[in-house]
Amino acid sequence: MLVALSTTPLQGVGTALQQLGEAVPSFAGRVAVTGAIVFLTTVVLARSDELHDYDLPGVPSALWSLLVTLTTMTLAIGAAALIVGVWGQAEAVASVFEGYDFGYESFVKLGLSVLLLVGAYTMTSLVRRLVDEVTEARPAVSQHQREIAYRIAQLSLYVVGVAIVLAIWEVNLGGVLVGAGFLGIVVGMAARQTLGALLAGFVLMFSRPFEIGDWIEVGDHEGIVTDITVVNTRIQTFDGEYVMIPNDVVSSESLVNRSRKGRLRIEVEVGVDYDADPKRAADLALDAVEGLDEPLNVPTPQVVLKRFADSAVVLGVRVWIDRPSARRKWRTQTSVIAAVKDAFESADIKIPFPQRELMARTEEDGFVVAGDASGRRRRPTDARTEAEATTDGGDDGDANPESDGRRDDGDRRAGGEHRGDGESHDAALSNGDRDGDGEEDES
Repeated sequence: MLVALSTTPLQGVGTALQQLGEAVPSFAGRVAVTGAIVFLTTVVLARSDELHDYDLPGVPSALWSLLVTLTTMTLAIGAAALIVGVWGQAEAVASVFEGYDFGYESFVKLGLSVLLLVGAYTMTSLVRRLVDEVTEARPAVSQHQREIAYRIAQLSLYVVGVAIVLAIWEVNLGGVLVGAGFLGIVVGMAARQTLGALLAGFVLMFSRPFEIGDWIEVGDHEGIVTDITVVNTRIQTFDGEYVMIPNDVVSSESLVNRSRKGRLRIEVEVGVDYDADPKRAADLALDAVEGLDEPLNVPTPQVVLKRFADSAVVLGVRVWIDRPSARRKWRTQTSVIAAVKDAFESADIKIPFPQRELMARTEEDGFVVAGDASGRRRRPTDARTEAEATTDGGDDGDANPESDGRRDDGDRRAGGEHRGDGESHDAALSNGDRDGDGEEDES
């Protein structure tokens, strides 16, 4: 009796499918019917998300999503059975089942497996709806965190579905887990960078250093965050470039978030001449920026004396802006520079160019002529006198040693006049008999 009950439903389904195949004997008809079944099934499955979002009056949303899920699963199984019947393959499929000892129990397992897998896929829309309803009541949860929560729930749903299917078919889960462990080790060694970026993505999700739309600077890249995935972060630079940065690079580099606090300070440096009064220049710069529309009144603008530069005293003009963006920053900085320059020009305060001061000093100790055996220092005037004497002697062509001696004696007497009295007197006595007349001169 039990065998008859177990085989009767299968025989009834097989007979119906065989009659369907006989009703469409031509090849063209079978192709047309198959195309129509595939098209209708694809349209319904593609619009399943919209069906889940449809609000039926008087029916709870969770119950409606469950009904839509069961309907789509039944439709998929029915479409597959119809295609088998149209092509007259019901007996072939039944023979395959009989060859593998595929009875009523195996058919039930197969049906449950297909239902579970299709249900896990279609229930992702229900999971997204539940996540959105839960997180909408918490303003602190960002859109990025909602997306991550949905992806985690979706992955968990798939894992549970596959585990149940394996349990239905009495597969040893222990062996599967051991094999998965070895596979995980191999994949981890082969894709260390990808796994590192994946783990860094989860760290960024919980630490929340930035969100979509923030103005950040990561290493050499600066721009607006457009998307955050588990693997990488995507930003658009102010030059219109699209940059994808791996999350492990984001977590290892220094990160600056310019829009996290909702306001940003801008500083413009300007130098004033050393002859100007820096206090008066600071007051003029402060009055100039306080009249602008772009900076905030609170915190108030500020001008500080920063440092002594090579050519000027450097002032720092500091203002604040709200809702930081690159456009607001550059517009505010441009208006501050223009206002300060106009104020300084009206007050005749000079913004100096880089300057260098050149100074000259006289040589006091003289220098030593190379090759001078005495080693005494000569003044530049002595060297010039000696050079002129040598040049004059060469020009005259005079080879008379007495004239050369007189010139040398005169040079030595001229040099002796610059020393002390006693030294000049000794030099005169030693050179007196060389003046050309053979008589000693009296000092």
